[in-house]
Amino acid sequence: MTQFRIGLLAFPAMTQLDLTGPLQVFTNLPGAEVRLLWKTLDPIVCGGGFRMLPDTTLADCPPLDVLCVPGGAGVLALMEDEAVLTFLRTRADQARFVGSICTGALVLGAAGLLRGRKATTHWAWMDLLATLGAIPTQGRVVRDGKFMSGGGVTAGIDFALTMVAELAGQDVAEGIQLGIEYAPAPPFNAGSPETARPEIVASVRQRMEATRRDREALVAKVAAQLG
Repeated sequence: MTQFRIGLLAFPAMTQLDLTGPLQVFTNLPGAEVRLLWKTLDPIVCGGGFRMLPDTTLADCPPLDVLCVPGGAGVLALMEDEAVLTFLRTRADQARFVGSICTGALVLGAAGLLRGRKATTHWAWMDLLATLGAIPTQGRVVRDGKFMSGGGVTAGIDFALTMVAELAGQDVAEGIQLGIEYAPAPPFNAGSPETARPEIVASVRQRMEATRRDREALVAKVAAQLG
């Protein structure tokens, strides 16, 4: 029997781990029905070439308890996709919880859903949230009312476990965490700009320069349209 209907937006050029990390958690939630949502049921090519198959179109999507938006390079297109933005606005009103992982927060921001709300995203794009009216807030998972956001990529697992605790209680969330053996012990202490060596941070920022320019320009454009 379905107790929780969870929809994860799947879109071209998304970061697959933004989606598959939470997906692994949610599919272990008893009573959960998890759907992968997109405009069509055609295969989607994620960043890196990984293919994913949506199972529910936006037009045929049933009511959702939880709606989540992952991130990735494809968010640039979504931020100007009125069909997707309208879907998010409508379903956000109806859902019990609305969430984002990584730069999925920028899409929620482009839909006007984060105005005056605390939110987080990948460290490299935190400042862009303010341009969209959100309150950038550091944290692996940040909650403001029914809106919950996760930081960059791997934080999607933390996000989903936090969401499960809200839906079904901490015992269930802890059981899922144990079942998937989620006990992070990274080989290097380089997971944030605060802990990574300065030369590593500089190198990563340099690789992101072109993407940074594109995202800054689009966020400014979308923010102007939002007023």
